[in-house]
Amino acid sequence: MSRLKELFSDTAIYGLSSVVARFLGYLLVPFYTSYFLPGEYGIIGLIYSGIGFLNVLFTFGMESSYIRYATERKGSEDVFRTLQSAILLVGTLLAVLMMLGSEALQPLMSLTRPDADTLYLLLIGILWFDALSVVPFAELRLIRKAWLYAGVRLANVIVNLSLNFWLVAGLGWGIEAVLWSNIVASVLTTLVLGVLTRKQLSGRFDTSLLKTALLFGLPYVPNGLGYAVNEFLDRFYLNAMNPDDIQRIYQTDYTAEDITGIYNATYKLAIFMTLGVQMFRMAWQPFFMKYAAAQDNRTLFAGVFDWFNVIAGAIFLSIGLFAAEIAGFAIPFTGGATLIDSRYWDGLPIVPFLLAAYWFQGWFVNFSAGIFIKDQTSKLPAITLIGASITILANIWMVPAFGMTGPAMVKILAYATMSLLLLHYARRAMPVDYRVGTALVMMGVAGLLVWLGTGSPLEWMHGAGVRTLLLSCGLLFVFFFGKPRKGLG
Repeated sequence: MSRLKELFSDTAIYGLSSVVARFLGYLLVPFYTSYFLPGEYGIIGLIYSGIGFLNVLFTFGMESSYIRYATERKGSEDVFRTLQSAILLVGTLLAVLMMLGSEALQPLMSLTRPDADTLYLLLIGILWFDALSVVPFAELRLIRKAWLYAGVRLANVIVNLSLNFWLVAGLGWGIEAVLWSNIVASVLTTLVLGVLTRKQLSGRFDTSLLKTALLFGLPYVPNGLGYAVNEFLDRFYLNAMNPDDIQRIYQTDYTAEDITGIYNATYKLAIFMTLGVQMFRMAWQPFFMKYAAAQDNRTLFAGVFDWFNVIAGAIFLSIGLFAAEIAGFAIPFTGGATLIDSRYWDGLPIVPFLLAAYWFQGWFVNFSAGIFIKDQTSKLPAITLIGASITILANIWMVPAFGMTGPAMVKILAYATMSLLLLHYARRAMPVDYRVGTALVMMGVAGLLVWLGTGSPLEWMHGAGVRTLLLSCGLLFVFFFGKPRKGLG
């Protein structure tokens, strides 16, 4: 139990920084939705979707390689110097290639404005500086400097947030303020991390070590690209929607950019589940590597999976049943502004689907332990390719048929398929008695309760009192049904 407390403690610290950082960042959602039209917010979503794709190439699996090969502290300086140098070289080459290919890449992100070239250069700068922060952040995680990690992350968000408010509300800038704020925060973060981890640069560049790190880390590139496809490609499909389909589904004169902006804003309500998964992932990788050789590691990992599902179930029920109230929450001292402006509320039905999708993503993170420990990351590209193929192919039909709900449903299918495929390989690498059947029953019951409270034809069940009762029953169910068996938790 003490080891689980250690995991929960690290998760809580990483989570504290993430919760505060994401909460502060979430303040930008009502800010953006108040100042920017849905079409403008859609462009922001496309730009950051592009960053999500390209970030995978700029880091090419080196975060995972560093955690894998710097766990043994002897020689960690060589690992740091080698991988950081490689990221610097590759990032610079990619930045040059992006500049040369700007005419082809800019239209993909709807960068057709007069200031498109400036926005594009800022995007490249953000990618370059963020890539240089990956290994230093991994070092802080590896040596369990969770509070320091949290402080740097939080400072990054505060700088970004403050500049956004000043540039948009104070100086009247448009969406260009978003990227200027981001790059300033990224530059400062990279400099601070450079100071904090400067001793690690005392190592030497090791070519053989780089080859080993690439063999381990490069399989994460298609995995990361597949993740980016599953995570971000939906915006591009929505941005290409036919006006006739939009009119048929929504009975309004929305443009494709409007649909993308509405989707991007309401997507933020899934932050509570994505944040939980992110918090868990940050603490989970160093944790399972630490106990990889423990005699009872399989029992320990099974217990972690059970507790993850209990917490994920509670998040799913709480947000899924009360998404409308959260979106309509009036922010104090803002003259009636809500967390998400009412112009964006047509996207609220996608929230339960997104929560379920990220619940499955959490399974994927859980099951990665065996693959990671046994150096079988070569299995990941095939799994990710299948998930990405589902996203690419299914959205061709689902987006025109169902609009914003389509890609949200596709996410569930993609992440569920990927997690179950990874489970198959993980059990072969390291047999762990994950209670998958129990977790699926929990998901089904939680999904039914959310549907009864928000989507069923029984209108009387949509009242706040009934939904509160459904939430209470659901929380009791996921705890008593899903908690680990005796001896696992």
